Amino acid sequence: MSGLLALLDDVAGIAKVAAASVDDVVAAAGKAGTKTAGVIIDDAAVTPKYVQGFAPARELPIIWRIARGSVFNKIVLLLPVALLLANFAPWLITPLLMIGGSYLCFEGAEKIFHVLFPHGSQAIEEDMSVKDPGHLEEQKVKGAIKTDFILSAEIMTIALAAIEAPNLWMQAATLAVVGLGVTIAVYGSVAMIVKMDDVGLYLAQNALTPIGRGFGRGLVRAMPSVMKTLSIVGTAAMLWVGGSIIIHGMEVLGFAWLGHHIHDWAYAIGHSVSEQWVGAVEWISKAMMDGVFGLAWGFVLIPVATKVIGPMLSKTPKAH
Repeated sequence: MSGLLALLDDVAGIAKVAAASVDDVVAAAGKAGTKTAGVIIDDAAVTPKYVQGFAPARELPIIWRIARGSVFNKIVLLLPVALLLANFAPWLITPLLMIGGSYLCFEGAEKIFHVLFPHGSQAIEEDMSVKDPGHLEEQKVKGAIKTDFILSAEIMTIALAAIEAPNLWMQAATLAVVGLGVTIAVYGSVAMIVKMDDVGLYLAQNALTPIGRGFGRGLVRAMPSVMKTLSIVGTAAMLWVGGSIIIHGMEVLGFAWLGHHIHDWAYAIGHSVSEQWVGAVEWISKAMMDGVFGLAWGFVLIPVATKVIGPMLSKTPKAH
């Protein structure tokens, strides 16, 4: 009997440790998740564009496919790589982050360049010339998952840097929670955004009160502007996140002068207004300067990507 009681006591002790570990994982995931807020905003703002132009019936299936690709990116591909880097080659994390940040700067700058100097895109023209909707959907999904891979890499690396875990297993569990939580939050929000016009149409046709029908019509009219605003927000977030990653990476690598100047300028601007607005104005000022740097760096990368890297990749031998 005493042996059974001792065993039960041991089991209870193990259960307490396990419960504490779960609490630690959730707490660490929450802390790490807040560090990735900027990239999450970028991800949520960028994704809706991939379902524009498709029939309403295909919107949720497309988002589901992208979400599955995002989970695969985070959990299967990036999580093991992140753990290996953190434990065996931590010096590689900053350069890899800067490469990802450069890609975000290029993407954002290229969108602005296209608005300022409209020009045809061979890839887009090829897609438009193909009448097969299935092919176009496949291309859109692949493009979305590719962009998600970059954003997911930034999310997982930033989260890893914020984790204070005692061992490899705690790091892995926390990263998995962050990856799944971010994916659910981002693509759940995207699904709601892209179906708002359908909700508005349903209310406009079926609501029981004039107020409900009027709200539905207003929702339908508002959604094109909302989608356009999201596109603008997504581009701005790309430049802000990419620029801040590059600037922080420069600081880590010993080139801190730009980051220090931006901090000092943001501090001066923030403290030039009323005391209750200091924090918000200082944060906005720094974000804007990070974004301006990201835009400038992206413009520098446009000719490099289109004239050097692009042609090199196009010459890569393809399997027959």
